Amino acid sequence: MISLADKHAVVTGGGSGIGASCAEALAHAGARLTLMGRDIRRLEAQRDAMRASVHVACVSVDVTNEAAVGEAFARAVELHGPVDLLVNNAGHAHAAPFTHTDAALWQRMLDVNLTGVFLCTRAVLPAMLERGYGRIVNVASTAGQIGYAYVAAYCAAKHGVIGLTRALAAEVATKGITVNAVCPGYTETELLRASLDQIMAKTSRSEQDARDALVRSNPQRRFVQPEEVANAVLWLCAPGSEAMNGQSISVSGGEVT
Repeated sequence: MISLADKHAVVTGGGSGIGASCAEALAHAGARLTLMGRDIRRLEAQRDAMRASVHVACVSVDVTNEAAVGEAFARAVELHGPVDLLVNNAGHAHAAPFTHTDAALWQRMLDVNLTGVFLCTRAVLPAMLERGYGRIVNVASTAGQIGYAYVAAYCAAKHGVIGLTRALAAEVATKGITVNAVCPGYTETELLRASLDQIMAKTSRSEQDARDALVRSNPQRRFVQPEEVANAVLWLCAPGSEAMNGQSISVSGGEVT
């Protein structure tokens, strides 16, 4: 059984979906846990639902705001000590044809999906370097490995996350720190629900037809479950995964190989 009993883990976007599943997996392994996200009530509801044996702290933060990120991580360190494990999960997707993707949408996708990863990582890295230990896992997407129509801004941001992952991994490779990315395919979360709603609104398809259209991209003909992504994240944080560095691991049923 994996034990992270002496580790402090921070999960951004930890109030639902993949983030919530990552939080549960890390807490089950014994890590001290800080959930971060914009909606403190959602974070607290997730904390209460977990009933974890370890103490779970909740800290509200907008990961696109540099000052807010600094304050949030300072609070996390005050509560649980230096951050050993960082799961950069906060993100958002919005679909639009490229000709309807204005500068505001483009910037919004970059801010939350890429700049947020940069700011949160920068908040923990100096202390990791000082202690000679750290695990950083970025939740990217298969959209960071291949292209999808109508989500150019999201794809660009997630490709950026993978590029950042590889560059930083090379930079800290001899420092006791690993940096990796997991790349889920379509996963059964609120984000998927939003994608289905957009397809239904724009094409007049039924929900089942919309689901069928998305699930066809997965060779297993099913959606990924959040717990399956969390299992990959847990492994990358666990003892014995030290040789995994700079990787972008597709959790997609074989869609990306």
